[in-house]
Amino acid sequence: MQSIIERRCVDLLQDAAKNKTTDIHIKPEPTCYSVTYRSFQSLRQVTQLPFDLGDRMIAYFKYLSLLDMSERRKPQTGSFQLPIDELSYYFRISTLPSVLTKESIVIRIMPDDAAQSLEQLAAFRDSARILEKLSEASQGLILLTGPTGCGKSTTLYSLLKHCADKLNRNIITLEDPVERKNQAILQIQVNEKAGLSYAAGLKAILRHDPDIIMIGEIRDAETAQIAVRAALTGHLVFSTIHARHSVGCLHRLHDLGVSFEDMSQTLIAVSAQKIIPVYSDTGQSESCHRALYEILEGARLEEALASARQKKHYTLPDSLTFDGQIREGVKIGAIQASFALR
Repeated sequence: MQSIIERRCVDLLQDAAKNKTTDIHIKPEPTCYSVTYRSFQSLRQVTQLPFDLGDRMIAYFKYLSLLDMSERRKPQTGSFQLPIDELSYYFRISTLPSVLTKESIVIRIMPDDAAQSLEQLAAFRDSARILEKLSEASQGLILLTGPTGCGKSTTLYSLLKHCADKLNRNIITLEDPVERKNQAILQIQVNEKAGLSYAAGLKAILRHDPDIIMIGEIRDAETAQIAVRAALTGHLVFSTIHARHSVGCLHRLHDLGVSFEDMSQTLIAVSAQKIIPVYSDTGQSESCHRALYEILEGARLEEALASARQKKHYTLPDSLTFDGQIREGVKIGAIQASFALR
């Protein structure tokens, strides 16, 4: 039998999932906690919680994520899996202490879309096929970039599934935390307290005969160097990184201490991503969301790297940009015209 707190927590997760929420924010205010939903870059406050109830709900979410429930002074991250309406969902937890002596918590909601193929996720099948073709490389670095909540992790796990199932590759991931459990691949969670840092984890992985290494996210100079080092050792490396667009990712890597020479030797592709709504034939109601990919690879990648070295601005051909793909999609009817007008 569920306790009241457990029921309230599950109800909150169910409601957020039903409303296609990407993140739940529970933030302390002077007199209560505010609960806000983020849905594709838009924030909407949905309710408020008394401090006593909010504290107990946060404690329960930390319990599910195997976090230290008594620790409120340090940031913590974790994850858990829960079925909602017979569908599997993954939830990533991030906590932060605030000046109000209360914790703020953000819960990332990720439906188990890893079972979907890239063709099901992509707005255009050609983009999915390009990414799948790139993943057949024997070594190098493939990066996915885009804003928070744009579906980078979903694309990444779908790519890994393609590599495991169709290419029969041995895949090992190094994540902090592991967001989605997948029995087809070996997943390693960074644990600084136990001495398993990104650097130590990579050293151990390289001795485990991987074909593909996935590094959850390039967050700083250390993880950037680790990703490049792994690619230089003759492995195919996937990772995500935050940048405004695919070309901007090159400058982001350089800011993190990766030389343009190392980029030239390791980078296979940079794929920026955004989510767009796809409407039904009537154009009146939204049916689903699809991923739009801006892929920088091959000769275009070489041109962009050459421009970056010379500190010159580089722009992709219009047909490869997000806006250009949308215009062409509307023109040929692949995307409903109603999207272009919204």
